This record gives sequence, structure tokens and C-alpha cells, in this order.
Amino acid sequence: MRVYVPLTLPRLAEAYKAGEVGPGPLVAYAVTPALREWYVSDDIEELEYAALNRAAAASLRLVAGDPGVARRRVVLAADVPDGAAVADPDRGLDQGALGEVRVPAGLSLGKVAAVHVDSGDAEVDVAAAAAALGAADMGDEDARFVVDGAEDHELLWFATQEIPGLIG
Repeated sequence: MRVYVPLTLPRLAEAYKAGEVGPGPLVAYAVTPALREWYVSDDIEELEYAALNRAAAASLRLVAGDPGVARRRVVLAADVPDGAAVADPDRGLDQGALGEVRVPAGLSLGKVAAVHVDSGDAEVDVAAAAAALGAADMGDEDARFVVDGAEDHELLWFATQEIPGLIG
């Protein structure tokens, strides 16, 4: 099963130094039954892209919570055995938890398939989105528009061998 783990660049650096993301449990995103129902698609690539975007939104929250980190969203794509990531059945239909799973243990970087990171061009929009997140959560439509501006940026794909260049 492919899971998408939201991080920040400093957390990616910590994971690289330790050789793993963790310790667990980790919050990640995956193609869950609730995500399938919400997205209404049978195309696994589209569903995985939706899970990746949910993880990118969670990464934005991590960025917003730490004013000292670079204003770039980071998501690790990792493969775990089926059943190793579990969705909370009590939160299955909660919009905020769509695709959310828990991975009970840390993840070895050897299980990481790729790293997705915003380009430097996205930093201004990600910074604005991080600043507007609280107001957007309270229903401010103008703030929601600003948050959506960060979502307009596609995360770039990097091989795990490129992590040193990302955190350097």
C-alpha cells in the first residue's frame, strides 16, 4: 500500500539523518474507502493523486505551525505492507480526515519511493496560505482563496537519492 507522509524540510532532514521517519505512530494519507467514495473514481492514479494532495494540505498545516521552516510543502511517498496503515473508522466520513491513516511504526527511508516538494516559486503562495489557514478554517472565503493558491502549485517529484540536495 502506498502512503503519503506530510513533512517539512527540517523534518525531512531529521529523517534522512536518522534513516527513518518516526518514531510511530505516523499520520499519513492513502487511498481509503472514504477517499474512494468522496473522490468517486476507480482510477488508482487519480485516487493516489488525491491522497497526495491531502498529505500536501497536512504539510501546509505543519509549515503554518512552525514559523521558522521554509515555506515549502513536503510529502514522502512510501510503500508499506497492506494492513500496516489503518484508517480510524470513527473519522471515516469526517471531511478533514479523508484518506488519513495511521502507520504504527516508523518508516525506513528504504521504503520511501519518492519525495514530493514545492518548487522555490511556490514559497510566496505557501507562506500566504500558511498565514491564512486559521481564517480559512473559520470560514473566511477570502482566506480559503489564498489557501487554494498554494494548492495550485504542483509538488515536484524527487528520487530518494536527491534528498541531500533538498535539505542541503
